[in-house]
Amino acid sequence: MTKKTTFEDIKNALWAGANTFRDNIDAANYKDYVLSMFFVKYLSDTYAESVSDLEKEYSGIRLERQIENLPFSLKREYTFDYLLEHKYDINLGNLICEALTGIESSNAILSGIFRGIDFNSESNLGKKEQKNPLLRNLLGDFENLNLRPSCIETKENQIPADVIGDAYEYMIGEFATLAGKKAGSFFTPQQVSEIMARIVNPEAGDRVYDPTCGSGSLLIRAARKGGFDKVQMYGQEVNSSAIAMVKMNMFIHGIKDANIKWGDTLANPQHLDSDGNLMRFDCIVANMPFSKDKWASGFNPGGEASSGDDDKADGKKKKEKEFKMEAGLDRFHRFDMGVPPASKGDWAFLLHMIKSMSGNGRVAAVAPHGVLFRGASEGKIRQTVIEKNLIDAVIGLPENLFYGTSIPACIIVFRRGKSNSDILFIDASKAFEKDKAKNTLRVQDVTKIANTYWAYRNGTYNSLPNDYKEKYSHIASLEEIESNEYNLNIPRYVDTFEEEELIDIEQVNVEIADLKTQIAAVEAEMEQYLIQLGLK
Repeated sequence: MTKKTTFEDIKNALWAGANTFRDNIDAANYKDYVLSMFFVKYLSDTYAESVSDLEKEYSGIRLERQIENLPFSLKREYTFDYLLEHKYDINLGNLICEALTGIESSNAILSGIFRGIDFNSESNLGKKEQKNPLLRNLLGDFENLNLRPSCIETKENQIPADVIGDAYEYMIGEFATLAGKKAGSFFTPQQVSEIMARIVNPEAGDRVYDPTCGSGSLLIRAARKGGFDKVQMYGQEVNSSAIAMVKMNMFIHGIKDANIKWGDTLANPQHLDSDGNLMRFDCIVANMPFSKDKWASGFNPGGEASSGDDDKADGKKKKEKEFKMEAGLDRFHRFDMGVPPASKGDWAFLLHMIKSMSGNGRVAAVAPHGVLFRGASEGKIRQTVIEKNLIDAVIGLPENLFYGTSIPACIIVFRRGKSNSDILFIDASKAFEKDKAKNTLRVQDVTKIANTYWAYRNGTYNSLPNDYKEKYSHIASLEEIESNEYNLNIPRYVDTFEEEELIDIEQVNVEIADLKTQIAAVEAEMEQYLIQLGLK
């Protein structure tokens, strides 16, 4: 009987691929090569098994027609086995590039899936003398990994795509750890994704959207709540490397109809309705770039402005026009409630999500705490959003939870059609466990956050145990928030102060006196020893 491939087997093969590159190029770059080769191996094994199954039932022209009806096709020279057979070819990098291009060009469903990944790059991999051994080793790392669906070991309620997809996502997380600050926001910790998915709670027929979808892990986890075959998935991402990851991630999970677009979500949103307006979504989740500088540069129309009549007289060079973002420059009216500062794009992304909500839409977005209390234009935006009754909850998370930053973050929940004007505050910043260099949320931490939120939504908050309320959460009325000048800083609403135990001065004095007596006795005994030894 053929040995089944386990999750651990897949994980070990991916780690082997990572180790092949570890000392040669940066983790932020080599993830593309490792994950792409893994994907080629997955395609090759999946296609080979599909063809093998058809050969058991059909032959001749009928077999050819059935093969043509498979979800994707794979010529032999595009397969992993072909590349493995030619691993000593002097132009191995070029062969791999041709295979990737061939896979894309012969399968519309896989178009753009290897975007920007160049196995022939001298700048990343070096000249052939250095590059070819690396690529040979990478092929060898996956040589004995059997990814045929029938050979994958599954647990109860799992399908092979779940196992392979989870291993792929696991490795994205590990690469995020290795890449450090360069990881950016392409991966959201699974526990945080789970909280957000439970909060937006997709249902059959919902449109689920992530405007900064990174590797797609957050979008996938949210959509899974409603059922991949029951919801519609949309995403946009500006980073071409992340676009490749999200498309592979979707395909491995068996998601063939996700609508993923490439581009700047703020300056050039891609998901529009038939009238050219922003498409509306029922569930929106996002782990956006924190405090993005120059977020509005894509709105700059360009051009120059004369510095005045003096320039004409002395022939001075015209000064470049100083660009300032204005609400009128956005044809989608996302910034009618205010224009965020040029150096911090947090509220720009949040306003985009708010504008993209359907009539019963809900948003769960990860953001830095600054959006809760910063003043000036951000303070005015926050006040307007609160007055329009769009904020549902604010959830504080532990520090050092995310890849690329150690600062604590929060989840802001927006919702249309609220029946009250209250806002729920949760301080979950102290509930976590250490895991290597990062902090992680435990299962009980995720459950407590979700249960607290839904008790608030369902009107059963008062029946929660005291530890869900005292020093953990609070429902603030609009009047309370107004009295705090629309500042949403969590400590203003959730009192986590722990009183120190009162000190009994008399008891302390007794203990000090006792210690002095003990010290005096020890010193007297030491004095006798020194005399006996003739040292005093």
